[in-house]
Amino acid sequence: MRVSVPNIPDAVLRTAAEQQVKVSAAFALDRLSRFLARGDVAVLTGAGVSVDSGIRAYRGNKGSYLNPNYKPIFYHELMDPSAKGVAFRQRYWLRSYLGYQPIREAQPNPTHFALAALQYSSVTPHIITQNVDGLHHKAIRDVWDDAKRAKAILELHGTLHSVKCSHGHQTDRDTFQDMLGAANPGWKAYLEELERTNSRPRTNPDGDVVLPEGTRYDQFVVPECPSCLLEDRRNSTQKPEVIFFGESISAEVRDRSFNIVDAHQKLLVIGTTLATFSAFRLVKHAVQRRKPVMVLNVGPTRAHELAGIETVEIPAGTVLPEVVKHILGSTAERDPVIAKMLESGVVKTPPDDYDDAVPRPTGL
Repeated sequence: MRVSVPNIPDAVLRTAAEQQVKVSAAFALDRLSRFLARGDVAVLTGAGVSVDSGIRAYRGNKGSYLNPNYKPIFYHELMDPSAKGVAFRQRYWLRSYLGYQPIREAQPNPTHFALAALQYSSVTPHIITQNVDGLHHKAIRDVWDDAKRAKAILELHGTLHSVKCSHGHQTDRDTFQDMLGAANPGWKAYLEELERTNSRPRTNPDGDVVLPEGTRYDQFVVPECPSCLLEDRRNSTQKPEVIFFGESISAEVRDRSFNIVDAHQKLLVIGTTLATFSAFRLVKHAVQRRKPVMVLNVGPTRAHELAGIETVEIPAGTVLPEVVKHILGSTAERDPVIAKMLESGVVKTPPDDYDDAVPRPTGL
């Protein structure tokens, strides 16, 4: 299945707005605790989960794009071997070069740590995430090794922390970031100046930034794949290991996502409008299998198209840590791992707008 540009039908937005009922924290605590009490729950998360970590979501509380001019790069554009593809890659990698560091430095927020505590306690053994920021991994990496995290956390749309060329060679993103800086010393100096003056561009969920009109992309150099050079091949066609619009999710990832839903009694959906079909179809699948589904989100979601789904409209970070304490009881205090998780998490919610305050680069 290819990932298309996500959309919520206008009829769904109107219906959801009419039915929108915000609830109290006490009500949300009760409903979520009841839903999770017996465990065996799969979790599906989206961009809303990472907002408190300083990473903006694509959509606001009304379900519409925060950036009305949002225009993604498609997979076929990014991988096009022609001069047109070179231009798309220059545009993408410049924006990504400037936007990656905030993603790399982002830290889990209380929602990530609450979910990590539920995973560690086997209440919610598996997380399927649409996010590409790696924050679910960061929240539990102190107690689970790479192999255990890879088994328990499925990154449905890939990860920003790795790069792959068109011949399948992989490069660690930190290494590739250094390569981009070395190939573009002027932009490296510009990025260092932004960091020095705390004027970083605001980063989008997919790790790029919006630059001022008139930015020259055509002079940005995308480095050659080092492994291809060792094979006497020049190749600068590289992309992060993220599923772009128009790109197919691998059969392995697709099958794993359905298997996780099938393996659990219930599905809890957090922080997503379900506008992307790869996520929405998992919810439809759960409903078709007569599994209880609960959505924890602020604003309309495509779940409103489906019957029998309970929606709790409240920010996850305001209630999930208390839900964990309620479910686990004294264990939440006695177990040092869980206690530390429930005391952890940053809260640095970004502004809910797309104003660009980045200084215009000079001579670039």
